[in-house]
Amino acid sequence: MEIHVYDRNLRRLGHIENHTSLQWHRKYYECGTFELHCPVTAENLRLLKPGNVIAKGDNKLEAAVIRGDQTEEESTLVNEITRNGKFLPVYLGDRLTGPLFNYSGTVEDAMRFMLGRMAAVPLLQIAEGTGDKTKIQFQATYKNVLEYLTKLARYAEIGFRVVPDFKKKTMTFETYKGIDRTQAQGKNPRVIFSESYDNLNQAKHNYSDESMKTKVIVGGAGEGLNRVYVTVGGGSGFDLREVFLDAKDINKDELTEAAYLAALRTRGQEYLNENKVFENFEAEAEADVNFTYQKDYDLGDVVTVKKKKWGTSQNLRITELCEVYEYGGMYVVPTFGDALPTAIKWDD
Repeated sequence: MEIHVYDRNLRRLGHIENHTSLQWHRKYYECGTFELHCPVTAENLRLLKPGNVIAKGDNKLEAAVIRGDQTEEESTLVNEITRNGKFLPVYLGDRLTGPLFNYSGTVEDAMRFMLGRMAAVPLLQIAEGTGDKTKIQFQATYKNVLEYLTKLARYAEIGFRVVPDFKKKTMTFETYKGIDRTQAQGKNPRVIFSESYDNLNQAKHNYSDESMKTKVIVGGAGEGLNRVYVTVGGGSGFDLREVFLDAKDINKDELTEAAYLAALRTRGQEYLNENKVFENFEAEAEADVNFTYQKDYDLGDVVTVKKKKWGTSQNLRITELCEVYEYGGMYVVPTFGDALPTAIKWDD
């Protein structure tokens, strides 16, 4: 597999064929990452400079920017270059949402609204949405665009990516939705990962309720008995886990009473979405055993995962897929379900 290298204006610089390892980590709700290992040569050093863009020869939907920690190492055991970076949405992480704004509408339109008001990214275009009708109401002031896109994507369960066109020298932001391929549905071909299908190898089950909350009291404008409060969620007895959330940063003067209460409720629901039970399966899968990767299933699809030894059968979304290229072969490591929680707050 060839790795093509371009400058930041998507002009081709050359290609690398002698890499020893590539981990191409695709993510549905977030910006993907990569790690590349290859021999130290004058050509590789010329091509693999920070800021340049790499793309796999068989992939027309994704490319990545060389960013972050980079190394060259020479010893009696190793003589290689290591390059790391992130997929093209990383450019959106360099932008802010701008001055205070209020938004009410669909999540997809919210994404495009923020992209339209941020400082322009060279070559970037914005595609039409998928038609997802998930609604949201929120207020923001100078927030990181990429972080907000990630939060909005999780809220509506839609994916996003920035697709390069190396001929036209453009990059296009687009949203997309995974396909339901679960055992119970009958519209699409079913995809099942299990021991009996020999495609759930070295499985790892992760579960965390460390940060789970069931009820949030959102405090808005005002003081003491005059303060505005809304409640989102519920629960009782041992199942109740409640928390208080300060949302005074939402400017009441910019909204009608109904819109303000809706914004507080949205903030509470977003908090519950970020503080729920997180459960996933990680497994190593051959790319063409029983079900062929990127033909029968892909990133974002919902599939059935069975582990008889653990007595579990669940329908889970493929939220991450790591393609691993080593020793002339390739395998994939899908993550089914939610990634383990990270501390992301909407009011940061």
